[in-house]
Amino acid sequence: MNMDGSIADAGADAPRLRSGLISRRSFLAGSAVGVGALGLAGCAGDGMSLAEAQKLYGPMPNEKFPIPAIDVSKVDPKYYRRTVAYDSKEAPGTIIVDPANYYVYRIEGDGTATRYGANVGRDGFRWKGDAYVGRKSEWATWTPPKEMIKRQPEAAKYARGMPGGLDNPLGARTLHLYQNGAYTLYTIYASLDAESIGNGITSGCIGLLTPDMIHLYDQTPVKTKVVVLAA
Repeated sequence: MNMDGSIADAGADAPRLRSGLISRRSFLAGSAVGVGALGLAGCAGDGMSLAEAQKLYGPMPNEKFPIPAIDVSKVDPKYYRRTVAYDSKEAPGTIIVDPANYYVYRIEGDGTATRYGANVGRDGFRWKGDAYVGRKSEWATWTPPKEMIKRQPEAAKYARGMPGGLDNPLGARTLHLYQNGAYTLYTIYASLDAESIGNGITSGCIGLLTPDMIHLYDQTPVKTKVVVLAA
């Protein structure tokens, strides 16, 4: 259940087009949504060269399902992972989601935060409030809620669950968000879709590029506080 009492879709991302699977973005947005490639070749900005970004977001062959490199030329350089000055009264380790600016912050406790670019909920699916990480999953099974199947009948084939893998909407790592002991159905998840970063395209979940999500996941224990700001 959402923070406002409505029902969210678990796993906002969706299967990529592979071997006849439904378009990933058709699940992301519930309709055909076109997000143009940014075509940002050259210097990555913020002191990071494109070559450095390509290394940071390079392939991860040792994963259970080997992860391909992210096409960083399709990501605005301002969304690359970096350490930034960030004043906060929240405890170190707290995750702060800023959907208005498409960022996720991890508070480091010394006046700085690690900042990640993100995709967020589209219009009508955004939310705000406090939650916490109730559980963590690697290569999680994705099960579309009944509400999603009603809106998108093509999701019915996964009603009993879609096993983990590169085509799975939740990706390589997932932080499941809870409130008052109950699963909200919202997640912070791993995405391979470079063009999704900096856009509102999900059903309320928050997506990070897979290398960023793994970086955050590895530092985030269960019970970590998550603050979602107003969009």
